[in-house]
Amino acid sequence: MAVAARRDTRMGCAEFMHWAENRPDGERWELLDGEPVLMAPPWERHQAIVANLIRRIGDLADGKGCRALPDLGIVSAAQDDFVPIPDVVVRCGPPLPDGYAADPVLVAEVLSPPTKSLDRGRKIDFYRTVPSLKVLLIVYSDEARVEVWRREADDWTVQALGLDGSLALPEVDGTVPVSDIYCGLVV
Repeated sequence: MAVAARRDTRMGCAEFMHWAENRPDGERWELLDGEPVLMAPPWERHQAIVANLIRRIGDLADGKGCRALPDLGIVSAAQDDFVPIPDVVVRCGPPLPDGYAADPVLVAEVLSPPTKSLDRGRKIDFYRTVPSLKVLLIVYSDEARVEVWRREADDWTVQALGLDGSLALPEVDGTVPVSDIYCGLVV
């Protein structure tokens, strides 16, 4: 009896990018472990936090000739089957020809209850493979809490900040009070 050979159907980054460009406008897809995953529309609270981050960090980034942008895909040569889309990306240099960055300086993920375990687990592992990344922010939407993951030589340190804390960002020559991230929201 013949048995069909299993074929690996996982997508790589290049195949995913080609596939995603033909998707309808308004759809946001991530590539997670070789599988395209459609992202649900974010909650308003989530988007308010993202807007506050872009406004505050973006003002600092502008002074360094960088930009804070939403919804860029992040690529890493170390993992060809993973292309997450964080909520905020700070990058410097010329504008990208497409929506994919290999050179982020800072990435922020705003946690939503349905994606919390993925964002705090597999995505952190991926972001640590991106050589240019200096700071990863994990921003909680259900409480005033920000985890600051910072690259220190070949390792990462983690610091948790509450509502009364300040987020030091020497990468963009400034500081953002955690309270500003949650501005306009009941915490």
